[in-house]
Amino acid sequence: MTDKNDVGRNDVGRNDVGETLAEICEAAAALILPLWRTGVEVLTKADESPVTEADQRGEKLILERLAAAFPGVPVVSEEDASEFGAPEAIGPRFFLVDPLDGTKAFVRGDPNFTVNIALIEDGRTVAGAVTAPPSGETWFTKGGRALKRMIGGPAQPVRVRPWPKGSAVALVSHTMKEETAVKLAAEYGFDLREPMDSSIKFCRIAEGAADVYPRHGPTMEWDIAAGHAVLEAAGGTVRTPEGGPVVYGKAGDGFRNGWFVARGG
Repeated sequence: MTDKNDVGRNDVGRNDVGETLAEICEAAAALILPLWRTGVEVLTKADESPVTEADQRGEKLILERLAAAFPGVPVVSEEDASEFGAPEAIGPRFFLVDPLDGTKAFVRGDPNFTVNIALIEDGRTVAGAVTAPPSGETWFTKGGRALKRMIGGPAQPVRVRPWPKGSAVALVSHTMKEETAVKLAAEYGFDLREPMDSSIKFCRIAEGAADVYPRHGPTMEWDIAAGHAVLEAAGGTVRTPEGGPVVYGKAGDGFRNGWFVARGG
């Protein structure tokens, strides 16, 4: 029997684990969803961001499932890092976990929050899965492609769309100021914009429902790595504004990202 942590190096290699990550995301989503819109208690972390029982329960399940499926592979996860501090060093192969990306949306009762797991190797996101609990949608990488399924249903490939000249859609933060949005539209050439929370923005671009997500603001690696993997497998890109690669494993920076731009076709 082949260990999941050492899959043979064929055309996709040992890192083709997206479907397993999808199953774990969906299991966490099943724990989180019943707590949505229930008035669950909201606590404040050291960085002033919110955390709920849903974040904590989802992370506990994910960590247990990853340890069972991939023994020995380190995990950097949002809530653990918030409580105990991010690791000061990390090896070349590890998981990034955000058990509930979009906690503010979750607390408001909005549907755009997600469960995220990504596998990192040598600074790159090489596999990932994202589940949106309210809609039951899951996106994941497999065989070099991006797939989407409804929880419990069959998966179908998704692909970015060609840039629609004159009607390109940008996904932006709910809190983005109008003058910032106008400046970004001039810089990146989009025509329309839609406010949206969480890593679901990467997935909407991956499936051809939108075109660009410019992020000129702070994020953490676990916020974007899974969505990055899905979008890249669907034919999109995630680059710095200067066109360089977005890299992972920045332990010396506390796993913080710089600015980036996610694009479709």
